[in-house]
Amino acid sequence: MTLSQQPFTDLLRAFRSPDPTPGGGSASALAGAVGASLLAMVAALPKSRAETEEDARRLRAAGERCAAVSDRLAALIDEDSRAYDDVVAAFKLPKTSDAEKSARSIRVQEALRGATEVPLDVIRTSVDALEQGAVVAEFGNPNARSDVQVGLELLGAAVRGARLNVDINLETVKDEAYVTAVREEAETLAQAAARAQGRGRGYLPR
Repeated sequence: MTLSQQPFTDLLRAFRSPDPTPGGGSASALAGAVGASLLAMVAALPKSRAETEEDARRLRAAGERCAAVSDRLAALIDEDSRAYDDVVAAFKLPKTSDAEKSARSIRVQEALRGATEVPLDVIRTSVDALEQGAVVAEFGNPNARSDVQVGLELLGAAVRGARLNVDINLETVKDEAYVTAVREEAETLAQAAARAQGRGRGYLPR
């Protein structure tokens, strides 16, 4: 059974076990999945602030997108753990001969890139939901404004947590061009997340 399919109490038990996975990357994906689900819930509530059919259409579309994002982030809970398990397995490869050392080095670098791509995808996907969250905040039921705020905060946490995982993996990646490109994308996405979160907060009634 995958992590995302486990009963919640079993998932929590897995997080607090001494095993290295699931770890912070999976936790970031989980936070984002819950946040996106909250936004999808608010978008589906009656008594929205949508005054026109176009507003209602945008709200429905935002809710549907957040639901899809939540599903994707749930899948990334498992993908992150698998990616890190690959890193651990690569470091355990034999390194007695020069050939073994070379093969091990290549496999480690491949695994590290895989372990970087998953949290980077968590960031991308969470930013997608944050941008939809601004629409939900603008047109959703005002009585659910705290749910919107919690959703935005959880997605913001997902972005920040996943970026920590990206950064620590890049410390051991030797491909400098790849490292530079990923760092630039992560920074661009972090800025987009902050802007989207700010827009969402701005629409919430005081």
